[in-house]
Amino acid sequence: MIVESKKTLNIAIAGTGYVGLCTGVCMAHTGHYVTCVDIDEKKIDLMQSGKSPIYEEGLEELMNLNKERLTYTTNYTNAYQNADIIFIGVGTPEKKDGSANLSYVYNVARQIAHNVIKDCVVVIKSTVPIGTNDKIENFIKSELINPVNIHVASNPEFLAQGTAIRDTLHASRIVIGVESEHSENILKQAYEGFKDVPIVVTNRRSAEMIKYASNDFLALKISYINEIANLCELIGADIQEVTKGMGYDERIGDKFLNAGIGYGGSCFPKDTKALHWLASFHDYEIKTIKAAIEVNEQQKIKLFKKSRKYYESLEGLTVAVLGLTFKPGTDDLREAPSLVNVPLFVDDGARVKVWDPVGSEAFKNAMEREHNSDLNEKVEYCNEIGEALKDTDICFIFTEWPEIKALRPKDFDNMKGLIVLDGRNCYDVNLFSGTNIKYESIGRSLLG
Repeated sequence: MIVESKKTLNIAIAGTGYVGLCTGVCMAHTGHYVTCVDIDEKKIDLMQSGKSPIYEEGLEELMNLNKERLTYTTNYTNAYQNADIIFIGVGTPEKKDGSANLSYVYNVARQIAHNVIKDCVVVIKSTVPIGTNDKIENFIKSELINPVNIHVASNPEFLAQGTAIRDTLHASRIVIGVESEHSENILKQAYEGFKDVPIVVTNRRSAEMIKYASNDFLALKISYINEIANLCELIGADIQEVTKGMGYDERIGDKFLNAGIGYGGSCFPKDTKALHWLASFHDYEIKTIKAAIEVNEQQKIKLFKKSRKYYESLEGLTVAVLGLTFKPGTDDLREAPSLVNVPLFVDDGARVKVWDPVGSEAFKNAMEREHNSDLNEKVEYCNEIGEALKDTDICFIFTEWPEIKALRPKDFDNMKGLIVLDGRNCYDVNLFSGTNIKYESIGRSLLG
């Protein structure tokens, strides 16, 4: 149950991506007055009109429900001057060496230092390397213009794209990393309306590590079960029966045991590489994390390798791709298997037809940006699944959208070659028994 906080705070949110916007909207929903700050004027205009710049279930509804307590602006000066708390939720993208790019965090920290006119708590929600909160506090204090007291706290997020609003309002836990009683009290006031959610109070470095350790453990779990699935294919076991048997053990649990073609998104790939880099920086190697990264990269192209059983190459063939985003319920393409595979298909000589309910435009832009217009000329963006399947020689499934999971064998009848390679185990293998469809999935018996 969500109730309004007893003490209303003025909260500023720096950054309106998944983390920042979802945090701001949920804070407003519990009674606080929230100002969301972004440098992108088009995004601000869109949000001021009541529209969300990201595809996230329930977000736009909450934006409009709490519009009286929400302000969207590019004017960070006013936003930071009046704030009791300033949440930093900007991106920390991966550098080429795997480390986290903290330039956006430092830019916001400088803006805060130059504009705050009253005591406030600066809260870093962005995922940052261990020790960053300490450095940011020292940086802000060295840049302060006015004689005010600044406390920096760590408050990592644990939301998942597609369920971000639910994950924020009904969090499994709220982690607060503080070095002062004042910071702890203010943050507890901020989260007072989040009833029945446990609050874990630690020092800042422990909070920073909790974020990395949690995400990387889940990535490890995914990579582990994908390796078990690959072995299941070789020895004749069924990965879904295996994970069902594993999941009853409370020490293991049944979450993140779905075999497939690897993890993607904004967190797991970036956070595993960042922790691996951080360990290497200290002359230490976390071998399990290194292995997870390597396994995931290879898993992404598993279906492409499977296709070699049926065709020596894709030269002159027409390929259907169902699902472009890294998971259902989001338009996020970051580290999605489709970004790796579609260029592989084109380079192998295929013409590609793709379908996704929300990700096609973003995918088209990504291909244009990362490759060239010649690649997009060989990709057809379809509005209907049937259109994407028509007259194709082989079908690859990369995202388990409900529309894809609802397909039945007859829906593939308009293909020229009845070969379906399913990277997300969308169907019961028995569904294709007795049909002419050659259906392969991950870690399960081969049919056809």
